[in-house]
Amino acid sequence: MEDLRIIADENYNDFFGIRIDKFLSDELDDYSRAYIQKLIENGCITVNLKPVKANYKIKADDIIDIDIPEPEIIEIVPKDIPLNIVFEDKDIIVVDKPKGMVVHPAPGHFDDTLVNALMYHCKDLSTINGVMRPGIVHRIDMDTSGLLLVCKNDTSHKVMAEKFKVHDINRIYTAICYNHFNDEKGTIDKPIARSKNDRKKMAVDSKGRRAVTHYRVIKNLKENMSLIECKLETGRTHQIRVHMASINHPLLGDLVYGPKSKKFNLEGQTLHAGVLGFNHPITNEYMEFKSELPDYFKKVLNVLDQ
Repeated sequence: MEDLRIIADENYNDFFGIRIDKFLSDELDDYSRAYIQKLIENGCITVNLKPVKANYKIKADDIIDIDIPEPEIIEIVPKDIPLNIVFEDKDIIVVDKPKGMVVHPAPGHFDDTLVNALMYHCKDLSTINGVMRPGIVHRIDMDTSGLLLVCKNDTSHKVMAEKFKVHDINRIYTAICYNHFNDEKGTIDKPIARSKNDRKKMAVDSKGRRAVTHYRVIKNLKENMSLIECKLETGRTHQIRVHMASINHPLLGDLVYGPKSKKFNLEGQTLHAGVLGFNHPITNEYMEFKSELPDYFKKVLNVLDQ
């Protein structure tokens, strides 16, 4: 069990009068508002050593104690799911993930993820990210296709995690977005944080973590669409999707950050991780991998690029 204590001193002036369930879900990024409400209901959260309800309003100098139970350990079952392995040695695996596949187990997806497939293919994966995310150094969204690096041992994982942290990885994505551009290229440097209005979404927020996306226009398409290339300097959750929407160029198919109409019957955004380059964690040799656009992406392009 994890014990946390938050004292509502002057650093929290902006939160006085806010419901405790909303305050804690904003303050504790890893926990949803629904989970916080469940903790309150179960008596795991007290204010000034007394139980409260979810609608309790934060006051100055409140002492909030949170007891977070140990997570239930769920056994991940290896599953024989086909993998497109681009490269593999004793330290790393580079996988070309299809659209629609979740990277690691999560509610609603416990036995059909990339991790389930990897555990069937390879018994040894790094353990740094815990039992639910063995080998996983970085992620791409379920409906984003393309290249993903996986580490087989903790030594490689530590090296590659540091490379991602200092932005020493070459990651280039191809996307189709709404609206034509006035400029051929540009840089979006806007901080990103979890949305205060919807915890399932991310948003540009001055108090968020720095996020930088470089984009280049490949071609203007029909129906006021554009084919672009995005190079990540940082790697925040939903970064490309949030950044492009913030400059009025949401990705085609992205019903979360863009128009709600399902053009071309798309399930999710047209976003493909096409280039992944890095120095090998052990040999330090530079390696770069490329992935062709998937068929669904090509079909949309064929219609828009006539």
